[in-house]
Amino acid sequence: MNSQRRLSSEQVVDRAGVLRERVRSLGGDDVDILAVTKGFGPWALRAASKSGFEMVGENYAQELESKWAQLKDEERDCLEVHFIGGMQTNKVRRIAPVVAVWQTLDRQSLVNEIAKRAPTSSVMIQINLTHSENQGGCQISKAGDIVAMARSKGLKVIGAMGIGPQGDDQIIRAAYRSLVLFADDNALPHRSIGMTNDLEIAIECGSTMVRIGTALFGERPAR
Repeated sequence: MNSQRRLSSEQVVDRAGVLRERVRSLGGDDVDILAVTKGFGPWALRAASKSGFEMVGENYAQELESKWAQLKDEERDCLEVHFIGGMQTNKVRRIAPVVAVWQTLDRQSLVNEIAKRAPTSSVMIQINLTHSENQGGCQISKAGDIVAMARSKGLKVIGAMGIGPQGDDQIIRAAYRSLVLFADDNALPHRSIGMTNDLEIAIECGSTMVRIGTALFGERPAR
């Protein structure tokens, strides 16, 4: 049994205020905060909405399905779901009615499936910034082809997404700058980079969206 304490909505509201001030102090007035509710129950989705967040991030198709089914229609209407986890093509159909933005587009088969199941969706290209095969995303040298392919299928390619590498600040900074340069070169307005531990570097490098979970909802329960 998980003994970790669930935060109250009021606590999340307070944390949201601290986070917004942190982002603002870094010059991030135009930086969106994606409230990452993965791993938490439906309470986190409700708390995110109460805290003024319209966008939430989820990683797992089955978990998203389960939580979404437990929300009331009026609660769902207040939230825009971004899928930020590794995506199997056979799961796209199940969550296509729920997901507004697919942030982890990284291969042709996924382009084809999303274009088939969710043709009006917005997508981001996930770029592998760690050069590790265990990390999701395509190599930056192939990302331009995926952008072109997605656009040719009628998908709205709105940005690029990446997970920062481990290492010192200079390594992280170089990785994020490479993604921002790619986004600029391909006319992609959104750059989804930066999480709780490195959002300062991400905003410095040009992030337009940071993905924040633990700073809002506390430590994530073990799966």
